[in-house]
Amino acid sequence: MAQRTTLDRSSPQTAREAARPFERIDTFDGSAACRVPGEQLRLVREEAARFRALFSATGMPEYVDTFDLARVPYPTAFGLFRVDGSHAPFLNFVNRMMVVRWRDRGGARKTLLWEPSDVALGKATPFFAELSRRTPGFLEKLTFKHLADPLDYLLRLGIDPQEVDYLAFDHLHTQDCRRLVGTNGPAAGISPGQAVAPQFPKAKLIVQRAEWDLVRNMHPWQAPWYQPAAYTDLRDGSVLLVEGDVLLGPGVGFLSTPGHSTGMMSLVVNTRTGIWASSENAVAAELLTPERSEIPGVRATASAWGLEVILNGNTIENTVRQYNSLIKEKSVVDRSAVDPRFLQFFPTSELTHNRLLFRTGPTFEHRKVTHGALARET
Repeated sequence: MAQRTTLDRSSPQTAREAARPFERIDTFDGSAACRVPGEQLRLVREEAARFRALFSATGMPEYVDTFDLARVPYPTAFGLFRVDGSHAPFLNFVNRMMVVRWRDRGGARKTLLWEPSDVALGKATPFFAELSRRTPGFLEKLTFKHLADPLDYLLRLGIDPQEVDYLAFDHLHTQDCRRLVGTNGPAAGISPGQAVAPQFPKAKLIVQRAEWDLVRNMHPWQAPWYQPAAYTDLRDGSVLLVEGDVLLGPGVGFLSTPGHSTGMMSLVVNTRTGIWASSENAVAAELLTPERSEIPGVRATASAWGLEVILNGNTIENTVRQYNSLIKEKSVVDRSAVDPRFLQFFPTSELTHNRLLFRTGPTFEHRKVTHGALARET
């Protein structure tokens, strides 16, 4: 892995701040630069083998664990893209946060919250606000449940919010980060009289530059899934832009996996069971091995179209690129230690069972990723 640490002078960081603290991963540079989809797919497969060896050699984080935030409904037509199986119109997901800790080269402990969604503010996303308006109250109570907030879990773990160094999402669909990192001035509907105080005062929100540019320049096909007004006044210095693949620390990195959104990225972690990848490019681990799925229509659709993966396709941006990105994830992870038919791909919104939503239950669920122990500073 090449060490390329450069100052991003046009990012929300100021020029006075230190250069990016991350190493750039150049393993996938060939496929990233390729504009021919079939050739790109071939390159991704070749590069993935080299990445696996290099990434494993960086080591492992100290601690990884996952925590349920909400159960939410989601249209089947999106989550099982192009699959015809006479399903219920909606799937049921569990949105989860992942806590990852590692030591940097100087021995300092670093803490990342992956997908620390503000569930209450996320409901204002245009698509889900309209869905809520149209859904009878009793049915919404059966399909949507706010389980906990990120701060609830940190309190249980004994992690001070000031210890959190980084916050990140695979993409910014539905996300409103104003309470996470704070604002410079008053925020309508949240804090109309004064600036929003940050829940995580020292944390940087890591975003791919392509996603940051997108949220400030909405296209009509993208607009239902974002809250762009939430990104106009985030606290100065609270956003850290990255481009492409980066290594955060031993066995912790981000891979650029565009398609589901323009600036999509996936968390990769190296654990005692091997490498995991986490994103919303697919909604269940079995959709990376559709030949093993028992969800009606999945196996037949994959076979009929010659597909190796089934996408989560709620936006029409670049389906071919998303397919290649999901193959990138599929090619770098290990097989599940629990059930080797499936891979260590952990959906940020994982398909789960709901008895009201017939013929949409998963064949297999990871539910958690756990590794190491939560050590305390002495």
